[in-house]
Amino acid sequence: MTAADSPSSPPAQPEGIPGAPSGAPQTLADLKPWQGRATRTDQLLLGALLVVPALMLALTPLKPLLIARHPILLELLTGSNAAIGAAAAFARIGEAPLWLVIVAGVVGSAKFGWLFWLAGRRWGDRVVNLLAPHPRQRQLAERLRRANPWWVRVAVLAGELPFVPAAIVYVAAGWARMRLSVFLAAHLGGALIWTSLVAGLGYGLGQHAVDVVLLVDRYAIWVTVALAVGLAVLAGRKAGPRPAPTAPAADQREDAA
Repeated sequence: MTAADSPSSPPAQPEGIPGAPSGAPQTLADLKPWQGRATRTDQLLLGALLVVPALMLALTPLKPLLIARHPILLELLTGSNAAIGAAAAFARIGEAPLWLVIVAGVVGSAKFGWLFWLAGRRWGDRVVNLLAPHPRQRQLAERLRRANPWWVRVAVLAGELPFVPAAIVYVAAGWARMRLSVFLAAHLGGALIWTSLVAGLGYGLGQHAVDVVLLVDRYAIWVTVALAVGLAVLAGRKAGPRPAPTAPAADQREDAA
């Protein structure tokens, strides 16, 4: 059989990502949420989306130190429920005004939501596939995109609840072409409702909650060290053992001789 008679070989397929589930990015090219050449806005937005979780992780060792001494600052930085409750408890004993606790909690909870809205509006399903590791999360985003706009607003309003995948909801809201003004109104409204509930709980506990927070502060330095060591060990385990260096080819030839 001549070369002309031989069947042509199939075109090479792009190498897939090992272990990638169905519907997830299958190639390295699929990891880019944009199509074609990236613009400056694309690069800045992707960088911001990567910095947000890195910042939250970097603040983890500082939380025990800040929660008793600067709980309102911790609210602004993380928007965590523990910081909101602690700040409200200090407000109960006159250490801070309650309105400032609520404002700081709302701002801290909602300060990054618009980035995910913008990513969904700009990149659509490509950023959904990138951020949603589970097929059910991708199905949720698709359903929200097709749902009645009022249901999308309700989902954004409930985004601060602990069991709601907030990032997926906010991306889906942008993908559904929700206006920024409507998104911010629903997002800030949900943050205000949830912050008020958590602050009310902390304010009601008052001195009892303050005593617990001060107990944490007493051992905060040791908790911080333990968290830092734990994060370092976890990072080391994920990195795995380094492969042993191979001998140069020249040394191998000398040994053979």
